[in-house]
Amino acid sequence: MGCASHPRYRGKPITEKPKPSKPSRTVSPSPKYRSSQIGYTSYYAHKFHGRPTASGEIYDMNGLSAAHRELPLGTIIRVTHLSNGKSVVVKVNDRGPFVDGRILDLSLGAAKKLDMVNEGVARVKIEIVKAVN
Repeated sequence: MGCASHPRYRGKPITEKPKPSKPSRTVSPSPKYRSSQIGYTSYYAHKFHGRPTASGEIYDMNGLSAAHRELPLGTIIRVTHLSNGKSVVVKVNDRGPFVDGRILDLSLGAAKKLDMVNEGVARVKIEIVKAVN
C-alpha cells in the first residue's frame, strides 16, 4: 500500500498471457523531419537528474541523451560541435528545449563529449542516425 491511504490502482489479476510483441522496425526519416539541422544547443543537468523524461526514462545527466521538440522519442542522432569538430551519438528521450533560438538540449554527459560545458551553448549540426516510428 505504501504511503497512500488506499491503493492507487485496483483491477482484476491478469489471467491471460500477453501476446508476443512485434520487433520494432527502423524506418527512414519522415519527410516531416529533416535528416539534418544546424542550430544552437545547450545542456541540462542537476535540476532534472533522476526525474522522468518525456519518454518515461529516468534522466541521467551523465548519460548520452537529448531533448528535441519534434523528432520522435527514441530517435538516435549524431551531434557535431561546429567550432571544434567533436561529435557524439545520443538518443532523443525528452522534449525541449524551451528557449527560443535553440534546437536541442543535451545531457551533461553529451555536452562533456562535445567539450561545450564551459561555453554553455554551442552551434551544432544534428543528423539522424536511426529513425523510429
